[in-house]
Amino acid sequence: MEPNMIGAYGPWAAALAGDGPPRLSFRQAEFKDVETWRPAARTRLMECLLPPDTGRHPTVTVLSRTTYDGLDIEELSWQLPYGPPTRATFLKPQGVETPLPGLLALHDHAGKKYFGKRKISRTADDWHPMMLDHYEHYYEGVPWANAAAKRGYAVLVPDAYPFASRRVLLADVPERIRRGLTDADPENPDHIDAYNAWAGDHEDIMAKSLFSAGTTWPGVFMAEDQRALDVLCARPDVDGSRVGCGGLSGGGMRTVFLAGADDRIRCSVCVGLMSTWRDFLLNKCFTHTWMTYVPLLPLDLDFPEVYGLRVPLPTMVLSDEEDQLFTLPEMKRADVILREVFEKAGAGDRYRCSFYPGPHKFDRAMQAEAFEWFDRWLNS
Repeated sequence: MEPNMIGAYGPWAAALAGDGPPRLSFRQAEFKDVETWRPAARTRLMECLLPPDTGRHPTVTVLSRTTYDGLDIEELSWQLPYGPPTRATFLKPQGVETPLPGLLALHDHAGKKYFGKRKISRTADDWHPMMLDHYEHYYEGVPWANAAAKRGYAVLVPDAYPFASRRVLLADVPERIRRGLTDADPENPDHIDAYNAWAGDHEDIMAKSLFSAGTTWPGVFMAEDQRALDVLCARPDVDGSRVGCGGLSGGGMRTVFLAGADDRIRCSVCVGLMSTWRDFLLNKCFTHTWMTYVPLLPLDLDFPEVYGLRVPLPTMVLSDEEDQLFTLPEMKRADVILREVFEKAGAGDRYRCSFYPGPHKFDRAMQAEAFEWFDRWLNS
């Protein structure tokens, strides 16, 4: 027995789902036609995700308008039925009024819940130094939402639950779990580091509470990202028939669920978040948050097959060969699974997976391939 996350129980647990295609995998011989298979598979996905009621088409408030770095920028806000208002940044090429293809840019996790949309967008010269470091570490110095907007896209970057504007405030939780922290001096790097450490440990409490409420963390993500998609598609300066989404890491995970569930996403790019449930189970669950897991779903769909629910719509995966969050063999197996799904559907040309050298990142070369993919399918 190879060492694994749960020791002697690992082989038994891995055998529960088995090595073959799960029950609702399109790779099962009984499924011949995508349009017959997909409704049943998506229904089961929703049964497992248990997304909360987030309403429809939120009322949007424009908080400010500015121009920066050749882009017209709006700071937006909308209120969901629960929690604090969602803040978002909208960017597009300066002075362009005609409808543009849209991108829903999904920010990463990175253990930094104090920040959200600022992780991948920049709207001023005076910017938080921690975010400048973040760009360098993960994006080779590029806030990629800005780069996409400069390329001719209308880009919406919302804060995800529970990050930035949607984060849990210390004042709102019992004193016994605050560790003496407060919400004072919020932009101070020392406070931010302390908050991020606290929020990381708070994920256990959050996940237990969500399960107790009858929902899941990925279900909350997907439902809230669909409301952001409502906002993007409703804009007069966005062509709602040409909308894509993408993101790194936590943003890649959100891409998998949103793009797998909502056909308004006509083209998608998942970066740095593609492997298998077996990889999570045996090898890498310790590197991941509670935000990824959907109880019972592995019996019906492997993780890449959630993304494959969008077949034959254009679908890209970008992975790093030395990504510390996954094992390379299971990343490769996820690629094989997705390729088999698309080829069986007669859409092999609409799936692409590329592997890059290096650790967990979305660097300039990867961004270039992602943008070319969006251009191919959203600008044609």
